[in-house]
Amino acid sequence: MGDDVLERFTRRVGNAPALPSVLAEHDPDGVEDYASFGWLRGVRERALMLELRKLDGRVMAVGYAWLERVEYEPEAGITLVLPGLTVKIKGSALNTALPSGVRLLEGILRHRVPWIAESGRADALHEQRAVTIERVEWE
Repeated sequence: MGDDVLERFTRRVGNAPALPSVLAEHDPDGVEDYASFGWLRGVRERALMLELRKLDGRVMAVGYAWLERVEYEPEAGITLVLPGLTVKIKGSALNTALPSGVRLLEGILRHRVPWIAESGRADALHEQRAVTIERVEWE
């Protein structure tokens, strides 16, 4: 029933363009790109794994189901503790709300962040990003 109503109001009439902003808001598989991390748009969407991307091209993904503990310290960053593995995410504004209300730490706690990517400190300052990921380390 809900899909019929949505389709009725977003359907093209003649040659008129579709309403991408309305469709994007209702795209349950959509990922919002915040440069340093991704955010699942759908309110009920949850990522199965967190993909960790390093500047040198290395990538590792960890299952959210394996997270034992998440720690946040302003000076040290975010620490993810998994069985036999510790991941440290270092950067700035890691627990700061963006203008859209999104917070990286909250997204990790709610499994809404599908990926995190390192960005060089100089790049982040140049682009004036609110959240920067300087380093992602795993042991």
